[in-house]
Amino acid sequence: MYSEKVMDHFTNPRNVGEIADASGVGTVGNAKCGDIMRIYLKIENGIIEDVKFKTFGCGAAIATSSMATEMVKGKSIEEAMKLTNKAVAEALDGLPPVKMHCSLLAEQALKEALEDYFKKNNLPLPEGFEKPDAEHEEIPEEA
Repeated sequence: MYSEKVMDHFTNPRNVGEIADASGVGTVGNAKCGDIMRIYLKIENGIIEDVKFKTFGCGAAIATSSMATEMVKGKSIEEAMKLTNKAVAEALDGLPPVKMHCSLLAEQALKEALEDYFKKNNLPLPEGFEKPDAEHEEIPEEA
């Protein structure tokens, strides 16, 4: 059902944890499946120097969180803004159709964290900045 890469990122997730002085934090969740994902970014000179995540959810949610953080670490903000759920799923050698929402959650959490960074720094959202349409809702900071 799951690829070797999905299983690897689930059993050995990369970049788990929090960043105390994060440049941006994005938290999203899906009430239907119970997944909650939070991504922390440390941005220096327009580059994502560090990225961490905390995810409460199924194996696919953990795997997509792990892969998404690996895909943006060391990248520019502009490169990170282009990350899509499809790219995350492809990097994991695919996801079952019923689990594609997990990759969408990863994309949305990353973009929430980027948006938080822009707001904290009083920067306008870049032209073309889009968050994916999804059945996810923002989770309060206390979650």
